[in-house]
Amino acid sequence: MPRNLDLTALRSFVTVADCGGVTRAAGLMNLTQSAVSMQLKRLEEALDLPLLDRSGRGIALTPAGEQLLGYARRMLQLNDEALRKMTGSDFEGVLRLGVPHDIVYPVIPKVLHRFATDYPRVKVQLASSFTRVLRSQFERGELDVILTTEGGVDQGGQTLTTLPLVWVGAPGGQAWKQRPLPLAFEERCRFRQEVQAQLDRAGVPWEMAVESESTRSIEATVSADLAVHAMLEGTEGQMFEQISHNGTLPDLERININIYVAETLGGTVQEEMADQIRHAYRAMGSGPDLRAVG
Repeated sequence: MPRNLDLTALRSFVTVADCGGVTRAAGLMNLTQSAVSMQLKRLEEALDLPLLDRSGRGIALTPAGEQLLGYARRMLQLNDEALRKMTGSDFEGVLRLGVPHDIVYPVIPKVLHRFATDYPRVKVQLASSFTRVLRSQFERGELDVILTTEGGVDQGGQTLTTLPLVWVGAPGGQAWKQRPLPLAFEERCRFRQEVQAQLDRAGVPWEMAVESESTRSIEATVSADLAVHAMLEGTEGQMFEQISHNGTLPDLERININIYVAETLGGTVQEEMADQIRHAYRAMGSGPDLRAVG
């Protein structure tokens, strides 16, 4: 009949291995040294193997202990994950997520749905704005996790993927053939100046067809084939389509989608949300390995 390893003893074993000694491990676990030593002894007896080398001044792992450590970490991780998801006891309160409006789709709705299923006691407040606004709110502690669209990545950020900026217009539209080229961008959109500069360098005359801070106004103008816009590839949705301009419009820059996670509350809930976002972008298969800065 299969035997079961004692998870409490495994937790003591992992803590001792991480701390390098029983005294510090006992303090971290709020146990007496004798209680931790007893758990380690029971674990060694259960396996009939020495796990710790006590011959030196400190405590070192034996070859058997080194082998067990990996298994123990995975077992404890699964145990803790199951408890969190079944009881939700560690996941309560409000999480404030900030996402630029032009990259809410297609990833964020799926992430929000899954997160609400996994952690029903956490209320997610979604803030949608421009990257510079979200960065300011994040720095003031008003947001816990933010995504940004940036040319690079600042310290503490992590690049999820890098996508090209592409020209978009109304499905089957002809506005892109007009000169001056009619443009529709929010006044604070970070892509606006990049697009204007590229058109100037390419010698393509342009004019602003609409001046607005309303994303809805921009969408209405472009979908009515009164102007063109630029978006990250794959985020245009059904309302717009990429323009096949055959080189008559200049190529645009590549943009990083970055994630920043606050550390003010210990990071537990924030990291769970961040992990789900990272997983969603990996599942898209749209970028290189995640790159962290600082």
